[in-house]
Amino acid sequence: MNKSEVNTQRYMLILAVLLIIGSLMYALRSVLLPFVVGIVVAYFLDPAVNRLTRNPKISRSAATSIVLVSFLLILLPILILLGMMAVSQVSDFLLNLPDYIESFGAKIKIWIAQVQTHFPSVIPDNRADIMRNFGESAKPLVKLLQKIISNGFALVNVVSLLLISPIVAFYMLRDWHNFTGKIYDLIPQKNKQNVIDGAKAVDRIISGYLRGQALVCVILGSFYSFGLWLVDLHLGILVGFIAGLISFIPYVGSISGFLMAIVLVVTQYGTLPKILEVVAVFLIGQFLEGNFLTPKLVGENIGLHPVWVMFALLAGGVLLGLLGMIIAVPVAAIIGVLLRYMIEHYKNSRIYLEK
Repeated sequence: MNKSEVNTQRYMLILAVLLIIGSLMYALRSVLLPFVVGIVVAYFLDPAVNRLTRNPKISRSAATSIVLVSFLLILLPILILLGMMAVSQVSDFLLNLPDYIESFGAKIKIWIAQVQTHFPSVIPDNRADIMRNFGESAKPLVKLLQKIISNGFALVNVVSLLLISPIVAFYMLRDWHNFTGKIYDLIPQKNKQNVIDGAKAVDRIISGYLRGQALVCVILGSFYSFGLWLVDLHLGILVGFIAGLISFIPYVGSISGFLMAIVLVVTQYGTLPKILEVVAVFLIGQFLEGNFLTPKLVGENIGLHPVWVMFALLAGGVLLGLLGMIIAVPVAAIIGVLLRYMIEHYKNSRIYLEK
């Protein structure tokens, strides 16, 4: 068997393994979420455990217990507080949603009438008639939205996340180096160094992005919530929290939060000064994110273009839901490293160099 055939078989084997893993993840996506969350938590906390184990008196199991318990003692009260606040504000929002839509439609009608008075050619009469029935026509949409939201919350298995994820995180933290060592032992000796170098590159990208982006989301969510609360926007804390939470998708978090806040401020106040205050909150937030938070915490040289990250997150969400969005960035990083390796290999090949 010549070298070309061996390489072909190797690539076919890798492709087959990737297809099997992808198929299993898709088939088991409904039960994988708590396990993946546990692995992600372990990945985040592994550096802290490594620092503790530098002390020869502290074993890996003891360090894992200390770090994980400390993490849970900090995280659980915050999650409980945010959960209670979110449930209260979501319930209030759903209860008043028909009134919000009706009020928003009424203000839009007034604005349209004013524009039509001064610029009759801009808005035809039939469009004004459509807007006149805005509140009534939107009621079926409101009922559908309420149903989607209530079903979405029912699909989240909170019990499995609270019970299984910490256990998975503990064992992954304790045995992290054993797992990675066994995986490295399975790599053919000829390609081991290339795979290790690629794994280090992927780890650098993932750690730089995930840990940094998590801090960016927390800071942005806190800033937007405080800013919207400061301008006295009802449900502003919830909107700011949502905007910060989904800020890991480039531009989507800020745009979504801005649109929700604009709808709410128009509904609740409808005055230009209040609208400008909301606009100012998001402009300052975007300035802080673009000039300080993202460059300092995430870095600009992690090797993942924002468009590629956005595509990966949306594609993962479509294919696997929340699970897909969690693993989207690691998968995107792996694909990026593989593509760079393939391009480098191609540029050194006879096909590229031959004139």
